[in-house]
Amino acid sequence: MTKSQRQHRVSEIIEAEVVSTAAQIVKHLEKGGIVATQATVTRDLQEIGAVKSRDDDGQRRFKLPEQPSRGAAPLDHLRRMMGEWAVAIDNAGHLVVIRTPPGCAHVVASALDRSSLQGVLGTVAGDDTILVIAKENYGGATLRDDLCRLSGLEVSVKGKK
Repeated sequence: MTKSQRQHRVSEIIEAEVVSTAAQIVKHLEKGGIVATQATVTRDLQEIGAVKSRDDDGQRRFKLPEQPSRGAAPLDHLRRMMGEWAVAIDNAGHLVVIRTPPGCAHVVASALDRSSLQGVLGTVAGDDTILVIAKENYGGATLRDDLCRLSGLEVSVKGKK
């Protein structure tokens, strides 16, 4: 496991669990099969900018700094991006393909990635095409229809547009 991967996992633990010591994080990492020393985790915490503070319940815990790029983008932002740049949307199984004008795919993919839209596992963007992978339990057809509604494109009826 690389340092970046470990630090990503440490960030996930901080966001999901109430942890206030490096030793607690080491234990969480061990549960996931990741071996790290307390000193390594302490350095990771410093590098990712984690700080101790009290949460709403008064418990001391690590928190990550607020970063606009990390937070979920509002759904209205995604709706604007999809409405402006998505020209066609289709799916094959759990894969959804969005077509955009040349040079615009990365803008829409970034908005999708940041939207925390239900059903989106991830995206891969080219110049004018975005591959969106739907979560298995959500399905590509459902995600395609959701994205069509967001973009103002016609929603397919029983697989036909």
